[in-house]
Amino acid sequence: MSIAPPLTRIPIGVVVERRKAASPWIDFIWRPVMTLPGQPDAAPWTVLASDTEAAIFYAGATDIGLYRTETSRYRDNLTSGAPSLWVVLRPTGAEPPYRLLAVTADPSEGESFTQAGDDLVGPVPMPVPVREIVEAFVAEHHVEQVFHKRKRDRADPEALARRGPIDKDRDE
Repeated sequence: MSIAPPLTRIPIGVVVERRKAASPWIDFIWRPVMTLPGQPDAAPWTVLASDTEAAIFYAGATDIGLYRTETSRYRDNLTSGAPSLWVVLRPTGAEPPYRLLAVTADPSEGESFTQAGDDLVGPVPMPVPVREIVEAFVAEHHVEQVFHKRKRDRADPEALARRGPIDKDRDE
């Protein structure tokens, strides 16, 4: 089985926050805070800002892939009132503690990443330049699918009829 490549790729940089936790079980809480259109000229895990309670890191860059089959989900995201991107970070067990796995504009795909259990998935606001690219992609590639309610086949009364005894001589 092969997966078709995306028709459009949008380069994106990701910024995450590490904040001290008020918990005896963990030291820090990590969360994605924003995305940057394009690919900034900073090395992954560069500290952008820091104080005693929190630090902001540039986590790295990736591409958002846009697929023709997902245009209805992109459209729903755009019309939601607060278009978002879902950032997925996977624990490394070493330093840096996460690696940037994916960024998506598809809400369903973002939700599906939460099924892995350990991944850190968080929505962030969609930057205006990215929103414009996604809007143009939807306008060009979206095809409205007509909903057809399926009807069940009628039961065949003869199929439910009682059968006679099995002929034992026939099976031997």
